[in-house]
Amino acid sequence: MYGGDEVSAIVLDLGSHTCKAGYAGEDAPKTVFPSVIGSIEQTGAVYNERDSEAPTDDKSGNRPFDAEKTKTKHKLYVGSQALGYRRDHMEVLSPIRGGIVLDWDIVDNIWDYAFRERLLIDPKEHPMLLAGPSSNTPQQREKAAELMFEKYQVPALFLAKNAVLTSFASGRATSLVVDSGGGSTTVAAVHDGYIIQKAVATSPIGGELLTDCLMKSLESKGITIRPRYSFKREEIRPGAFQTVELDFSNTTESYKLYSQRVIASDIKECVCRAPDAAYDDAGYTNIPMTPYELPDGQTIEIGADRFKIPDILFNPSLVQTIPGMENAIDSSLPLRGLPQMVIESINKCDADIRKELFSSILLAGGTASMQQLKERLEKDLIEEAPQAARVKVLASGNATERRFSVWIGGSILASLGSFQQMWFSKAEFEEHGASYIQRKCP
Repeated sequence: MYGGDEVSAIVLDLGSHTCKAGYAGEDAPKTVFPSVIGSIEQTGAVYNERDSEAPTDDKSGNRPFDAEKTKTKHKLYVGSQALGYRRDHMEVLSPIRGGIVLDWDIVDNIWDYAFRERLLIDPKEHPMLLAGPSSNTPQQREKAAELMFEKYQVPALFLAKNAVLTSFASGRATSLVVDSGGGSTTVAAVHDGYIIQKAVATSPIGGELLTDCLMKSLESKGITIRPRYSFKREEIRPGAFQTVELDFSNTTESYKLYSQRVIASDIKECVCRAPDAAYDDAGYTNIPMTPYELPDGQTIEIGADRFKIPDILFNPSLVQTIPGMENAIDSSLPLRGLPQMVIESINKCDADIRKELFSSILLAGGTASMQQLKERLEKDLIEEAPQAARVKVLASGNATERRFSVWIGGSILASLGSFQQMWFSKAEFEEHGASYIQRKCP
């Protein structure tokens, strides 16, 4: 047990789109940055991350790293500023797919950057609360605990599930959490502070898929998003500018795509909104256009896509109608829209709590911040739910609170005095084994 009330706990939420980190008890995370890294393969001497003679981190967040423990050296770049600078042959890599960590070496570097470059702390001095997906496997949680204790030597640790933290952030012990993030959407029922595991429903449709759909749809209309590094604007006379193309032939496709997604994501957040009813092409042919100015000065007009892209959350089959996205999701999997996922999840719970879950549906995650999403989901659920159910969809009016609800819930939980007895130490973890995590952090 960790009893260090005088030392602030650190709350860490590594999502598939962004990493959020900060001190327990605060209203918002201290740092938020992309949960991807830039990697350049280099030849030469081999550096190991624990080698005292290896070059140290620089201010941009890069450091040599022997990722494969082979003869190849990789220089890694972490953080918005480092990734915003184009470099020859730099690949952009993500450690997470569908909410599951696939590359722990990348996660290690993201955590290290959060602690040492952004929060400026020594992890040995702070207990950690790690947020993780509601569908995380015991093996994933065990690996996270091993890395925290072995590499960072944290004094105490607690692993919390996203849906539980979102529920705490809203002040509810029982609720149905609809968490729509960058890489996936998860619906999970929380009862008395515990997840009902059999009722967790997941979908691969998240904010990043919607961003890709918007990019492909614009491309099919002849609109290409030019990354910021690919041009410069020169003043030809006072107040008049022209765009000059720059040729960087050694730029990787993954970095080009990352740069385009940053712009497309901003377009999506600025102009898209969920339609009031199911989207159909005929009903939106004469919809007024909304202008958006791209970084290169070009102004584009966006019409039906403003509504079609968000409606993919309700009708996943719309993805198949977008040129270039036909194989974006596995058609063999049964894909459900948000209302169907909600009803499916509630129906898997005991009958005596279904009424309470229908009246406490919480929207969380960056994608859930989309305009009119709350109203549309509530409308569809009222139509599809049992007549006796009183449907109420709840979402914070503050977009920041909705986007960071998992982190905020962790901040509240880790700052409670009664919570100190729930941490577990490395000694307890080694003595009782991996099953101890499931008992301490159900």
